[in-house]
Amino acid sequence: MQILLHTDPNTDGSHQMTEHLQAVVSKAMARFGERLTRVEAHLSDVDGPSTTSDDGIHCTLEARLMGFDAVVVKDHAGNAHQAIEGAVRKLQRAVGTALAKHDPRGHRPQADAPDADADADTDPEALPEAGA
Repeated sequence: MQILLHTDPNTDGSHQMTEHLQAVVSKAMARFGERLTRVEAHLSDVDGPSTTSDDGIHCTLEARLMGFDAVVVKDHAGNAHQAIEGAVRKLQRAVGTALAKHDPRGHRPQADAPDADADADTDPEALPEAGA
């Protein structure tokens, strides 16, 4: 899996930040194996270098899956590490959901599942009393 980092001029795009991103993404996305070909991260500081806020760093992650449309998630936080970790959590869920939608094993009807209406008909308390 290829992992790329893009930053704006006001955001840390150092080698250390790239290594952090690669470690976090690789660990979190390992379960998807070869289905995931590339993850691109875009970090930006919406407030600029002169001001700081609790959610001034935005992280957008775009995952490329074999045979599927790209999955894009966004998160924002007070620093780049928190924004990356929040976006990676969202990406795990989004990729898992995207793959599950197209998994033929996940769409089998459950014939053994009891019908909720059938239970109400056999409940002795739900039946009217005879002779009343």
